[in-house]
Amino acid sequence: MSIRCKAAVIRDNTLSEPYKTSKPLSIEEIKISPPLENEILVKVMGAGLCHSDLSIINGSRIMPLPLVIGHEGSGEVVELGSAVKDIKVGDHVAFQFSPSCGRCRRCLEGRPQVCELAAATKGKGELMSGGSRLSDLDGNILNHHTGISCMSQYNVVDRGSVVVIDKSINIEDAALFGCAVMTGVGAVINTARIRPGDTVAIIGLGGVGLNGIIGAKLAGAETIVAIDIDPSKFDRAKELGATHCFDSRKNDCIEAIRDLTNGGVDYAIDLAGAISAMNTAYQIIRYGGSVVTAGLSPINTQFSFNHSDLVAQEKSILGSYMGSCVPVRDVPRFLNLYLQGRLPVDKLIDGKITFDNLNEGFDKLSKGEVVRQILTPNS
Repeated sequence: MSIRCKAAVIRDNTLSEPYKTSKPLSIEEIKISPPLENEILVKVMGAGLCHSDLSIINGSRIMPLPLVIGHEGSGEVVELGSAVKDIKVGDHVAFQFSPSCGRCRRCLEGRPQVCELAAATKGKGELMSGGSRLSDLDGNILNHHTGISCMSQYNVVDRGSVVVIDKSINIEDAALFGCAVMTGVGAVINTARIRPGDTVAIIGLGGVGLNGIIGAKLAGAETIVAIDIDPSKFDRAKELGATHCFDSRKNDCIEAIRDLTNGGVDYAIDLAGAISAMNTAYQIIRYGGSVVTAGLSPINTQFSFNHSDLVAQEKSILGSYMGSCVPVRDVPRFLNLYLQGRLPVDKLIDGKITFDNLNEGFDKLSKGEVVRQILTPNS
């Protein structure tokens, strides 16, 4: 039996800021169909406002519209599909936006975060079983955002889109582990594989970038360089583990970082999602150094580099999707580190909001006034 609930729907990605006035996200009553055999129905308790959501709103990344937005969240299981046997009603879960089929070449080589089937269905706004479970009250199909659509009071997701979490963890705050933590910490731990004593630069100090700093400290990096265009972010970066901070707008930024690190950092990690950040990253790595990028630049943008320099200095450029995480492995261990006080991601949360100020919340995110806000759709 279908249910009705409130959700944030985007129908037009051409509206200008301030979003408080233009209201690209309309809060609508929608219908949700029952979960199919390998799906679950979840009551959403927390949904993080992320720059990836903002990229959908401002049109820099294209998704099929109309769309129920939201990809970073957490909630409580309320209904199970007939084939789901390893989750119980009442379990607390964190969402993760890349379910896996377990059968494609990427899954079989141990990289479920880049599952080919998941990529295809997410691109169409569907779930893994095909089609949408969401519609408006006129019966028109609404698309799923990366199979999650958690800026809604309830959502239906594939079984593989959730990781069961311990009930001792604040369920609203657990939303961050579905994107910001996996992407930022994972890029450092899994993709770069930073070792104790390495020198690391983190470029972009939003929610994902600050998680990158936390991850670099956890990994034992000796020098952690934080880079951003907004110096107001530097105090929080230092609190979380940065040893040095640089304003990338200054003409001497690259030279100063190379001088500090005796020729360049071992790893420069782009978590800003801008070509200018990639250019900075490539210029500050040492001979044999690596650029890791988990930032998503606007679609169709291009990054270029000197090929001879890449070869002669044996540099490398690595993409990192979802922090190269295997969610069922990494989310629980990141949560355990959080409970031990070694991943203090709660320090990134700047407040909880409701549907009433969701559009305004994205204004604040766009202006860099906040790191992470958590939507509590059932408040």
